[in-house]
Amino acid sequence: MPKINRYVDIDTVEREAKKDYIDRHSPFIHCAETAKKGEKFPVTVKMGNEYSHPDDFDHYIAYIQLWNGETLMAQATFTPGSLGNQKDHAEVTFNIVPTGSKLKLTAMAYCTKHGLWEGTPVEVTVED
Repeated sequence: MPKINRYVDIDTVEREAKKDYIDRHSPFIHCAETAKKGEKFPVTVKMGNEYSHPDDFDHYIAYIQLWNGETLMAQATFTPGSLGNQKDHAEVTFNIVPTGSKLKLTAMAYCTKHGLWEGTPVEVTVED
């Protein structure tokens, strides 16, 4: 089992270099708080809020995943250079169709140099 790195509130971190490291490797979920059952629901996952991630041949975001609890909902795979070989925020929007009464969404991403990272879970209420 690979080590899973988790986001921590960077306001509690003292050194700027550590904030940069944590933020740029963490996948953040952006979506509405409620969804309609049976209808497409857009969920955007963005790498980093304040800091961007490299897009080098040996250091890039290889994939971003969206999980609902223990179920893999979607995955986007990236190749080096997809962001123009410049620091940027890898970002993807997944359209999922909720079927239950609640979503417990978690994003995971893999950096080819710093491993697997998990973002903060987001709960979404699903209405009929």
